[in-house]
Amino acid sequence: MMIAIMSVYLALLFGAVWFGLIRFNTFWKSSPLILLLFLNLALFIPMGWGAPQGPALVFRNAVSIVPDVAGEVTEVAVVANTPLKAGDVLFRIDATPYDAQVKSITAQLKLSTTRLAQMTQLYERDAGRGFDVEQRQSEVDQLTGQLQAAQWNLDKTVVRAPADGYVTNLALRKGARVANLPLSPAMAFIDTSDTRVVVEINQIDARYIAPGQEAEIAFKFVPGRVFGGKVESILQAVATGQAQISGTAVAPKEIQTVPFVVRVKLDDEDFAKKLPAGATGTAAIYTEHVKVSHIIRRVLLRQVAILDYVNPF
Repeated sequence: MMIAIMSVYLALLFGAVWFGLIRFNTFWKSSPLILLLFLNLALFIPMGWGAPQGPALVFRNAVSIVPDVAGEVTEVAVVANTPLKAGDVLFRIDATPYDAQVKSITAQLKLSTTRLAQMTQLYERDAGRGFDVEQRQSEVDQLTGQLQAAQWNLDKTVVRAPADGYVTNLALRKGARVANLPLSPAMAFIDTSDTRVVVEINQIDARYIAPGQEAEIAFKFVPGRVFGGKVESILQAVATGQAQISGTAVAPKEIQTVPFVVRVKLDDEDFAKKLPAGATGTAAIYTEHVKVSHIIRRVLLRQVAILDYVNPF
């Protein structure tokens, strides 16, 4: 942009001198240098914090699918990287032992309920003891709780999608045995119900960024287009500033200046859902300062979007 402005100015200056509109004296000879210094001091340097720019990345929450019950997989109902809705079936576990447990407890509960009714009738006719009624009631309550737990286990033999999204890197197959162990997930589920874009902004340029400010992003995934959004939050901590729990004294380490991370929510939610995790781009944030620089930044960002057709990096 600086080159373009200077080129236009030099062309105008040459034309004015050529047609005799101005005298090519010392002032006009030095005017390109004066203009260059002015643009840098008044526009391009302040543009860094008035309309900061940085690399953008699409990230999604990945959920490790761990079944609540163990058993043999009888059906894998999903195809990798296929959109799913919350509640869709992912896979099924052999329900035979859990169904048998439900039937067994149901039968015991039925018998205990009948005995409770009989003991209650005897007690009401003064032919039985209140203790027997309380004992049978306790048995019914215990079996009711056991039945609820058994039914819950039976329901959990059908593993469902926790949100809108898709399963990736699917290796689970029918006949495999799964367990309810956190260290042994059955599959990875990518949540697409909430898409967020993070932008890295140099610390020197992040001073005026605030939630609600306008942002624009040019994605490599969709070259030639610029998408609008809003700043959602500025992450208040980075790893280099984190204190870890330890039994030792503070260990000196090399201090490095790392960018701050800004979270941006896109205005077009339908498009956001289609963005793959890991999609990269270039983002610009328009603060309340140096607003005259916003025009330059918009032009620069659109140049980046056009160059994305040929620039793979």
